[in-house]
Amino acid sequence: MPTWDEIIGDVGSHPNGVLDNIRTEHIKKLSELRDRNVVCYYSGWLQEELQQSPYCALSDSDMEGFMTNIHGLDKNKGLDLVLHTPGGDLAAAESLVNYLRECFHNDVVAFVPHLCMSAGTMIACSCKEIYMGKQSSIGPTDPQFGGYPAGGVIEEFQQAVKETTENPGATAMWAQIIGKYPPTYLGDCQKAVDTSQKMVAEWLKTNMLASQPDAEARSKDIAEWLGTHANSAMHNRHITAESAKDHGLAIRSLEENQELQDIVLTIHHAYMATFERSGAKKMIENSNGKSWIRIVG
Repeated sequence: MPTWDEIIGDVGSHPNGVLDNIRTEHIKKLSELRDRNVVCYYSGWLQEELQQSPYCALSDSDMEGFMTNIHGLDKNKGLDLVLHTPGGDLAAAESLVNYLRECFHNDVVAFVPHLCMSAGTMIACSCKEIYMGKQSSIGPTDPQFGGYPAGGVIEEFQQAVKETTENPGATAMWAQIIGKYPPTYLGDCQKAVDTSQKMVAEWLKTNMLASQPDAEARSKDIAEWLGTHANSAMHNRHITAESAKDHGLAIRSLEENQELQDIVLTIHHAYMATFERSGAKKMIENSNGKSWIRIVG
């Protein structure tokens, strides 16, 4: 397996399209190894100049890229979905999951070579199983409003009610804090938390945990664990493969198959090198050689 620096070195020696060739070759290898369709969904949000870019996040515009890459695939072969994303819009995630599950009849497997956070984790939870390595992480699914955790807002309001009930003298202080909330803000936060957990629980129950006799209860427990702000404390907290497995998710180890691991990590390194060397900020590509790429202006 070429490491990131080895791939960069190869590019330096042969700069003409070598990264494109490496990605295309190894995405095809993954498809051939598992006899399944492959779609890679990659964001360049880890690049320093892109970390604050809204265009790196999951959005409704990504559906165009998925439609482009799903068109022409043999839907009976299922889909291996390689994910590297910070997450993004909740409604966009729901729409994408519905689309992929409809196209492939729930036969979708997620691969997380490095990071798949927030709404990206929700997409992974909609799949049959998730392949992760020792270096891989998923993240909490608690929704954010304007950069603030919706669950944290609810906790703050509950604390205000408790403290002002026990000590009316604290009312003036809390009035200044709570008064900054715009109209309907608290209700919208509660709805976002409830909706995101309901989505994850339903997706788990109807796919990953469908064969379990207690699928509904287990799915709800996992959705609450992932989606409760108090459990994670930080929205960008990294959840390892071991922790995800311990909490009931169907996690497969990349390390159990050396050839599979080498192919998946080479794909990942090639994407990271591509973001480093180009203006691309988001890429969706498939095992038939199709590409959909957003470029930083």
